[in-house]
Amino acid sequence: MKWYEREIHDVEEMTHSHFSQGLSEEEAEQRLKRLGQNKLDEADSVPAFFLFLAQFKDFMVIVLLVATLISGLLGEYIDAITIIFIVLLNGILGFIQERKAEKSLAALKELSAPQITVLRDGEWIKVPSSDVVVGDIVKLASGDRVGADVRIIESKGLRIEESALTGESVPVHKTEDVLSGEDLSIGDQENMAFMGTMVTQGSGTGVIVATGMKTEMGKIAHLLQSAETMVTPLQRKLEQLGKVLILVALFLTALVVIIGVYQGHDAYTMFLAGVSLAVAAIPEGLPAIVTVALALGVQRMIKRKAIVRKLPAVETLGCASVICSDKTGTLTQNKMTVTKLWSGGTTWEVSGTGYVPQGDFFKGGKKLNVETEKTLLQLLTFGALCNNAKVVQNEVKDGFLSKTKTEYTIAGDPTEGALAVSAHKAGISRDTMLNEYEIIEEFPFESTRKMMSVIVERKQDGKRFVVTKGAPDVLLSRSDRILWNERLETLSKQKNGYVTEAIDHLASQALRTIAIAYKEIGRNVSYKSEDAVECNLTFIGLQGMMDPPRPEVKDSIIECRQAGIKTIMITGDHLITAQAIAKQLQILPEHGKIMDGNTLAKMSVKDLEGVVDDIYVYARVSPEHKLKIVKALQAKGHIVAMTGDGVNDAPAIKAANIGVAMGVTGTDVAKESSSLVLSDDNFATIKAAIKEGRNIYDNIRKFIRYMLASNVGEILVMLFAMMLGMPLPLVAIQILWINLVTDGLPAMALGLDQAEDDVMKRKPRHPMESVFARGLAWKIISRGFMIGVVTLIAFWITLSQNPDELIRAQSVAFATLVMAQLIHVFDCRSEHSVFHRNPFQNIYLVLAVLSSTALMLVVMYFPPLQPVFHTVGLDVREWLLVLGLASVPTVALAGFQIFNRGKNKTVLSIKS
Repeated sequence: MKWYEREIHDVEEMTHSHFSQGLSEEEAEQRLKRLGQNKLDEADSVPAFFLFLAQFKDFMVIVLLVATLISGLLGEYIDAITIIFIVLLNGILGFIQERKAEKSLAALKELSAPQITVLRDGEWIKVPSSDVVVGDIVKLASGDRVGADVRIIESKGLRIEESALTGESVPVHKTEDVLSGEDLSIGDQENMAFMGTMVTQGSGTGVIVATGMKTEMGKIAHLLQSAETMVTPLQRKLEQLGKVLILVALFLTALVVIIGVYQGHDAYTMFLAGVSLAVAAIPEGLPAIVTVALALGVQRMIKRKAIVRKLPAVETLGCASVICSDKTGTLTQNKMTVTKLWSGGTTWEVSGTGYVPQGDFFKGGKKLNVETEKTLLQLLTFGALCNNAKVVQNEVKDGFLSKTKTEYTIAGDPTEGALAVSAHKAGISRDTMLNEYEIIEEFPFESTRKMMSVIVERKQDGKRFVVTKGAPDVLLSRSDRILWNERLETLSKQKNGYVTEAIDHLASQALRTIAIAYKEIGRNVSYKSEDAVECNLTFIGLQGMMDPPRPEVKDSIIECRQAGIKTIMITGDHLITAQAIAKQLQILPEHGKIMDGNTLAKMSVKDLEGVVDDIYVYARVSPEHKLKIVKALQAKGHIVAMTGDGVNDAPAIKAANIGVAMGVTGTDVAKESSSLVLSDDNFATIKAAIKEGRNIYDNIRKFIRYMLASNVGEILVMLFAMMLGMPLPLVAIQILWINLVTDGLPAMALGLDQAEDDVMKRKPRHPMESVFARGLAWKIISRGFMIGVVTLIAFWITLSQNPDELIRAQSVAFATLVMAQLIHVFDCRSEHSVFHRNPFQNIYLVLAVLSSTALMLVVMYFPPLQPVFHTVGLDVREWLLVLGLASVPTVALAGFQIFNRGKNKTVLSIKS
């Protein structure tokens, strides 16, 4: 029902209400039973116990539990306890995150008003918001939160802040007049008030036309329930990896056992060796390393003012190809600021942003002394006098040392606040003006008049003035004179044209213009109506204001573009304003397209898919539109990050691959629906998150590369030995110790590795890219093959020289395999070669390798452990053999890479 199109008496009939008496208690009770309470529905919640059990259905978790059982059977209780701890830790973390997600609708419900003033049986009473019904007459006053969707009956300077629904910070002036227009957006329905919005000024009455899930807020709640939660790319890749690993490991292990038994080895010994290989081949540390890598990333992000609510969020943002960003409060400061003033053909510019009352005035690019500009002073003075907003200075604690810093806020309407701040920059405050002027009478702003006026008396000489501010076209029509070059002149047709041109010019720069006018009146003249006051005015000039872009956002958007990430601005603002802001921030390229909400509403998701890659700005959009945009982008294969702060953003935030909410200005609904919360509301923090996300994914790939190459080497040394009919180069306990020594601290330390220099110069990886892409599979197989071969060579050489000392040969193989893996871990730090990065840059890795080396030496040289691990101490000659062969896989292959790369460069230079 388009209630904004209906006459008031039609609304009264259609809601079966009585505007003078309201509903009777009996009628209200019957409607409540029939229509239900004014509440938002909640999705059925899963019992906590079942939610916890669901955390253990993951494929890799099942693999871990099997590995635990095997380790326990082998007597490796430390391994078993460690694995169980990892499984429980992951389960608890997942459980906590899912429980937090259930708070989304609860936070949404809290936005409804607890009590509403309604007219029942001719008397105004307060009732719980849940008990109001369609047809109830409600009273709206400043500070009230609207509890249902209301058609305005009467408005007395009523202004409602609707940013939670529309994204616009400027309060909307409400009217009772009928509106015309097909499919008006929520922001344009000036005779409607919506659930969850806030009354900032004035008062009014209205009739409830929708409650509960039928309100605009209810529609968002429905979208929030129905929006699907996306699976992150990392989760998909790890699931694929787990399936591949288990199959390959079991096949190769079975092959080793079968060949060994066939070659005549003891079946029980081969069974133990095979099971040990299975435990080693399945990297049970993978989920732990992923969790640790993500958790460390989370800690780094907290230091950069980003709070990660879901561990995979940073990684997902790292592969984002599109960022859909809300304008107000995200790209802009959500603080209306006067940036230009105009009077009598002269334009002044003002520096400074936000509510900080500091800035300079410029004319023609040159800084000027305000005291010499009488017209400018008058424009600022009267803007401060015809104004009820105050600039408030607060001292707040900042940082760990509790230092105090000064913050400025506005008490009152944001538009009036912008005028107050511009006056402050010239040393003019309303408080000081009230020492010079006395306000005799005030005519508040009304949407029908689009003006506010005050009558003031100058204490110095007793002269009285009417000061008026409001819509430029309205004030222009009420003026017959104009201040031009500090002289009063008749407002001729030519001068009127100049003013109109100035208004259009400022509007084209996305500036919202407020006009200031005045007239002198006699002391004994009394006015009974606004019309008598607001006529025959002298037009002074214009103040142009905007919600300015955050200063750091432009550079962040450019860096994102260099990283192959497209930024899209989605706003409820008008098209001209959106276009100007997008150009300032370099979001909109030369041939980039803009789409408005009306056009978008007529398109299906399928239709939008065809053009979505060409559009950079969406203006005048609704929550349904945002969800449609996200779905169209996802259908085109994009990994979508959706930023926002309002209730209207929540469904799209939840449906996006990663939702990013603003921590300062964001609603609880947006935060609870998101994966990442920016505690400083700074778009630049997203850039840091992208870099961190890419580095985390790189570190996980490093771990996979290191772990699997090591495991391949362990399996191949056993497989090749069996195929060649040689004795076992390693016994079961040695395999398990190698697994513990090499898969522990060094792998963890890789999760602490710093990002490579080119991490923000790459294109986002394709969402369907395999974890083994970009040559990782070849690196794993080639290094693993070499590690297995050099270990077998070391074993064969030692056994050939000492045929009766199998334990010595096994000790040499044990040491070679461990050292080859510990040297190889440094090669894993770079996509290029081991020589590409400083090995001491990651000091944690150096310490981890030293610790692992010490653990290896303990079981080789500590006499009580030698019989347990079947080891002996090695001499210098044997250590030279071990270290020489152990370095071959890393050094030889790195040299081959460098030679091959140099050869390719030479060929390219010859061709060019």
